[in-house]
Amino acid sequence: MNRTHASFELDNLGIATLTVTQAGSLNLLGSPAIADLRAAVAEARDDKALRVLVMRGSGDKAFIGGADIHEMSTLTPPAAQRFIGGLRDLCEEIRRVPVPVIARLPGWTLGGGLEVAMACDLRICSEDARFGMPEVRVGIPSVIHAALLPRLIGQSPAAWMLLTGESIDAATARSWGLVHRRVALSDLDTAVDDTARSLAGLGERVLRQQKRLLRSWEQHTLDDSIAASVAEFSHSFETGEPQRYMTAFLNRPR
Repeated sequence: MNRTHASFELDNLGIATLTVTQAGSLNLLGSPAIADLRAAVAEARDDKALRVLVMRGSGDKAFIGGADIHEMSTLTPPAAQRFIGGLRDLCEEIRRVPVPVIARLPGWTLGGGLEVAMACDLRICSEDARFGMPEVRVGIPSVIHAALLPRLIGQSPAAWMLLTGESIDAATARSWGLVHRRVALSDLDTAVDDTARSLAGLGERVLRQQKRLLRSWEQHTLDDSIAASVAEFSHSFETGEPQRYMTAFLNRPR
């Protein structure tokens, strides 16, 4: 499944790692990288052995430092629509992965890179991480999955990031709820691996069910979401996982 700009590895626990490759020190997203990552995510999504997906860049200078400004500076309006459509489709492929997706975030995560990170379910960053949506500073608006930002951190902080284009540090990102964990860079791989292993140790079907519910709740009213979840609770007992995991819990050493 490896491509020029996407390396994919799946271990025997069902934990997959998808790495942005050969995209410069900041792992910038040009059209070739976007296409390779889209294809890799789509294939990973359909792998029945998949339990958890980790998204990362090459090295620790950045997760993804944004879209390739060299390419964007030459775009015509029709080409710009094709370019941003490809990035939109990449983020949507990530959001449609049926298992938890973890973003490993060292260094810089900017623009389109932050949109990719926000399309993931869980975000773990290093203490030196920086986050920003600097598009307005180069004459374009933040679009597509930047729409997730107010939902994740609230309207006021999102307005600050989107209108000023200023970056924020890891402590601010954690306090605003943009990331879930903040650790020393030397501990980042351990934190990501521990989280992935913990998730992989849970019931495969219940994790896919919970992920599906999270996406469904984004689309429906609170009342409809509550009503529909009653049936989902019942369906979970058809898998055998509640019986197995509850029995193990009740029989644990005390």
